Amino acid sequence: MFRIALHAPEIPPNTGNVIRLAANTGAELHLVGPLGFSLAERQVRRAGLDYHELADVRVHTDSDAFRAHLDGIAPAPSVWAFTTAADRSYTDVAYAAGDVLLFGRESDGLPDAEADRATARVGLPMVGGSRSLNLANAVGIAVYEAWRQHGFAGGITAGPPARRA
Repeated sequence: MFRIALHAPEIPPNTGNVIRLAANTGAELHLVGPLGFSLAERQVRRAGLDYHELADVRVHTDSDAFRAHLDGIAPAPSVWAFTTAADRSYTDVAYAAGDVLLFGRESDGLPDAEADRATARVGLPMVGGSRSLNLANAVGIAVYEAWRQHGFAGGITAGPPARRA
């Protein structure tokens, strides 16, 4: 599956929603510090509901610790930096299992220094004059595109709702 990395997230409910997304897609979630909140905060727990126990969440103190973790993975995963200063669209990437989908914090996105260390910068299309999408929404779009490219491996698709008598 894929790895989601949030660089210095600030808004607890966004991170809670991404925890829930990771649990439902089988993605690893890497939270790269400094975090703008405690994972014990009620807002994180409420947004993640009871998915915290089902998600593979790893916390790294900073970017260097996260990169050291990635350096220990073989084969080395590609790191796709999601940013408004993108080189290509997120749909123009052939994602491989184990790739990292890296996102910046809500207030000012991914620092250039972090994006420069990535395999490439990718972005989500928006209408002119838009600043950015909600972090949890952007992560969801990206994860589902990567997973779609792999035929939603390991996932199940819900059938039509049962009819009530």
